[in-house]
Amino acid sequence: MRYVSTRGQMEARPFLEILMEGLAPDGGLVVPQSIPNFTPAELEAMRPMSYNDLAFTVLSRFIDDISVEDLRVLVDSTYTVEAFGSADITPVTPLWDNMSILELSNGPSLAFKDVAMQFLGNLFAYVLERSGDELNILGATSGDTGGAAIYAMRSKPRIKVLMLSPLGRTSAFQAAQMFSVLDENIHNIAVRGVFDDCQDIVKDVGEDAEFKARHRIGTVNSINWARVVAQSVYYFKGYFAVTKSNTERVSFTVPSGNFGNVYAGWIAKRMGLPIERLVVATNENDVLHEFFDSGRYAPRGSAQVQATSSPSMDISKASNFERFVWDLVNQDGDTVAGLYRQIAAGGSFTLETDEYRRALSDSKFASGASTHETRLNSIREVHQRTGRIIDTHTADAFTVSRQFAAAQPEIPMLILETALPAKFGETIAEAIGVDAPRPAGLEDLEQRPRRVVEMDNSATAVRAYVESVTGK
Repeated sequence: MRYVSTRGQMEARPFLEILMEGLAPDGGLVVPQSIPNFTPAELEAMRPMSYNDLAFTVLSRFIDDISVEDLRVLVDSTYTVEAFGSADITPVTPLWDNMSILELSNGPSLAFKDVAMQFLGNLFAYVLERSGDELNILGATSGDTGGAAIYAMRSKPRIKVLMLSPLGRTSAFQAAQMFSVLDENIHNIAVRGVFDDCQDIVKDVGEDAEFKARHRIGTVNSINWARVVAQSVYYFKGYFAVTKSNTERVSFTVPSGNFGNVYAGWIAKRMGLPIERLVVATNENDVLHEFFDSGRYAPRGSAQVQATSSPSMDISKASNFERFVWDLVNQDGDTVAGLYRQIAAGGSFTLETDEYRRALSDSKFASGASTHETRLNSIREVHQRTGRIIDTHTADAFTVSRQFAAAQPEIPMLILETALPAKFGETIAEAIGVDAPRPAGLEDLEQRPRRVVEMDNSATAVRAYVESVTGK
């Protein structure tokens, strides 16, 4: 398996060479040259597999420069009952009619990102132990990536984490979960701006090849390919949980800000999983919904990004979307580079040709947007009908999924859970009048000592901080 760039200017490279680099040298995103495909017989053999066996089966198709024995150890040491609460790892819970929730929030940081991030932490440690190198992870978070990365990396030797988050734009729980980690290898940076500003800083640094190499900078954001492929595993797990035969089809609704989670579903579909629709659920920051509705991709400026009660999706520039665009334009790197030059200049692009529009239609993506009021209503309705409390992002997915589930009642609709509701306690209390339950031991989270620096929205300031932390 070899990997190339969405912008066409990177020589094909093996997995271990692209693992820690984030952006490709030409500013694009790393993608596999080809997607491996499971035959119907192979899918049938996968149906009774445990989560660990599924993970090994999927990951081994993309990672062929780690020995089979070592990859198996990495998978088994990641997906444990101790880390995720059950051997199911990602259980499925029925709601009503044809709708179910794929539970992804049982890991250490209580968010879906743990499923991939725990694997990534073990993978990084494995590689660094053998090479003797060090890694400085520079990441950006709208709320959950930061917590998941910190919890995955805090005990790892040879690794430092520098995590940028938008000051005052995450929930109180999310901020406390990150800032209360006092380990010396963890460095939280609260940027005076929005998530897109944090993400732009990470990209700015990532595009400086000399600086990145000198400071041994890698990434854990969803631009990291290993995270995407690790997330694709739970689409297989969810599919097998709600079907009896591989002749059946299933749809998934995915809360989407940076497009990484739903893109993992796209990869699973391209691998042969019988997915009917991938439904993108957005909040008031509905740039992705606008694209799937009209074919126009028009990121907004920082001042136009709304602060919402589903803050992990308060994103205008969806990093992983470039990978999907690469597929839509027939994997033409020059075309992708041209489109993203327009975005870098503050503009937009529209897929105007018949070929591109046909590719978009054939992908069978769909989308919708939620608001604060529909979010509250969904939390209330699910609670009233089932007794279950869902988080605000999962509520957005529930809101958007209903029209598609109702239109095809014979097809199961799996809603991907984002996080435990305790992370968004203020909105939960507003919706149902009671506090969301917290896992034991986290009752005082917001009152714990903190370790965080505040910083202006400045790539120069972040570079200087990186230099002070790495000592290079």
